[in-house]
Amino acid sequence: MDDTPSRIPTALPTLRSKARDAGFVMSSEDRTGSLLGALAAARPGGRFLEVGTGAGEGTAWLLSGMDSASRLTTVELDPDVGAIAEEELGDDPRVTFVSGDGGAWLEEFDGAPFDLVFADTWPGKFTHLERALELVAPGGTYLIDDLFPQPGRPEGHDASVRRLLAELDEREDFRCVRMAWASGLLMAVRAA
Repeated sequence: MDDTPSRIPTALPTLRSKARDAGFVMSSEDRTGSLLGALAAARPGGRFLEVGTGAGEGTAWLLSGMDSASRLTTVELDPDVGAIAEEELGDDPRVTFVSGDGGAWLEEFDGAPFDLVFADTWPGKFTHLERALELVAPGGTYLIDDLFPQPGRPEGHDASVRRLLAELDEREDFRCVRMAWASGLLMAVRAA
């Protein structure tokens, strides 16, 4: 079986080209993206949060699965990289772009919980984990990627991953599944 996604969001080639030109190399890979699209499609009228927009590849995948009633909030620290995503995807009324620190945004957000929280950066994953999990609605999904060793990761990254996985495995309020696939994923569903 070939696990290469067959449906690629139309904006993806442009986003990749602009990310490469900007020197941004941390985009979600296609298998992760295809999962994001499928998870979004499973929640008609869903509320989605992406912490770590990057150049917008994950955003494009989420949008590709969302229906017209769904809404996505995506947060990016680097305004130059985030501008790539907003320039290419900002005309879509289903998405709200936030430029700022993901950890601060998580701390300050006081709205309704989300059906899917995709933590694609340190805040919401290695920092501010408890707050990110609080924002997952009952029956909702928390997804993280990049759990396999990666080139260019800071020293101590592997130890951080081990601590994070152990913490998530111990939780009674989430059902976790680790996936030795793509860049290394963990999906956790909040008990209803």
